[in-house]
Amino acid sequence: MYLSMMMTKLFPNGKIRTNQWQIEGVLLAHSQVEYVGETTYLGGNDRDTVRLHFGLVGDYDFHYRELGASYSLRGDHNNIMYSNGIGLEILNKSPMIETFGVEFSKTTFLEIAQHGNDALKQLADRIARNESTILSPHWRPNTFRIRQLIQSIIDCPFSGALKNLFLLSKSIELLVLQADCYERNPTPVFIKQAADKEKLFTAKAILEANLESPPTIRQLSQQIGMNDYKLKKGFKELFDTTVFGFIHQNRMQLAKKLLLGTDKTAKEIAYETGYSSPQHFSRAFKKAFNTTPNRIRKTPDNTIH
Repeated sequence: MYLSMMMTKLFPNGKIRTNQWQIEGVLLAHSQVEYVGETTYLGGNDRDTVRLHFGLVGDYDFHYRELGASYSLRGDHNNIMYSNGIGLEILNKSPMIETFGVEFSKTTFLEIAQHGNDALKQLADRIARNESTILSPHWRPNTFRIRQLIQSIIDCPFSGALKNLFLLSKSIELLVLQADCYERNPTPVFIKQAADKEKLFTAKAILEANLESPPTIRQLSQQIGMNDYKLKKGFKELFDTTVFGFIHQNRMQLAKKLLLGTDKTAKEIAYETGYSSPQHFSRAFKKAFNTTPNRIRKTPDNTIH
């Protein structure tokens, strides 16, 4: 069974646009919430499901009633939560919040998790005992592969039975990437102060806004008020990539988006994304996506990653 639904919901200080895809035992949802000013929004449902939550854009605080816990989150982040029904009190810190979620029925999740790593098995044990729980109190940033995978789901090129299979396989793949992320980086050990974490998020935003001509490590450290060593080590711990790796990953993702969504030539895109020559750009693109810039336009299958 496969169902797809698009809906818009208005509330006193904003609106929510949601795309949902449902297959047997799995519900996927991509939501964009636009706010007018800062406001508190009450949300939730009564479903007995395991929830893979991914914050894509925006900053917010939320209180999770069933856990009796509060979290302050910004930008990219993810975690896995379970409760029989969920009640959230959300305070936005940005005018727009974008999220992606996958809900597994409890039965489906337990069947999958028994084949997972220790983190998943321990989570599954708590869920089997009907305990409201979360994978980790330390939310992890989305890795580049997680962001790519979510985008491939949103842009799914298939329909019918193939879409059903695609969504199921990608939902399980997202779970695998999350489990791996938390196993490799269970808790922050280098960046512990909220002020230092805030500086690193500022560094990330500066890089995203200057992909064509990014600042050097020295320039970036001066802009955020953090020494070079702490910037490099903290950035790697928080975002699971180096500063230069982050620049490269985002250049590649932007290049792919421009190739599939505009009529710009590969040469124009090469210079727009900061590469010194079309040849350098083409080699980097092929290494990242296992195909050339020109070929991806001929076979625009967004599952390539």
